[in-house]
Amino acid sequence: MFQANQLPGGPEPPPLAEIQRRVLRFLREEAGFAQVFTVNRAGFPVGRTMVAPINDDWSVDLVQRKVHRRIAHWRRHPHTEIVWVGPPHRSNRNLRPHVYDWCVQVPRVVFLRGRAEFLSPEDLVACYERQTALNRAEGRDLAPRRDRENILAELIGVRIRPLQVRAEGFGPGPESYTWRVEVP
Repeated sequence: MFQANQLPGGPEPPPLAEIQRRVLRFLREEAGFAQVFTVNRAGFPVGRTMVAPINDDWSVDLVQRKVHRRIAHWRRHPHTEIVWVGPPHRSNRNLRPHVYDWCVQVPRVVFLRGRAEFLSPEDLVACYERQTALNRAEGRDLAPRRDRENILAELIGVRIRPLQVRAEGFGPGPESYTWRVEVP
């Protein structure tokens, strides 16, 4: 399902493939940190800022230390929302606001909704080593060096399997685009 949310009579929305290309580029090259929301024991969403690298299939592998409360959240309730926010694209123009005219451009925002699955020890090590190699190749080497034993002792991995993506600020104005992701 692809849904473009725009007022009638405006510019034709770009094809879904073009929106997805723009979104992936933004997530990989510009967005940086994301806000990751889990559900606590009382049923409330709890957010925190994390590194959340996106895969080609829209899944997100989160590797973190084992000490965080969000791990218990995921064990009880795997529903997760990841949000990346960035400044408006330079070509964005909010010339047709839907309700109010604030005289501002629309920020780029991506909401990814999915379910958490814990990685096996083998997948955790492979995921950690893959991302670490990419980071070190780009000169990002301030994180501690970890061997397999340390990875398994101190870290845990969670893959967010996407169900739906919503992107705002990737068209010429205030349009938003929503699509479902087929989970294999």
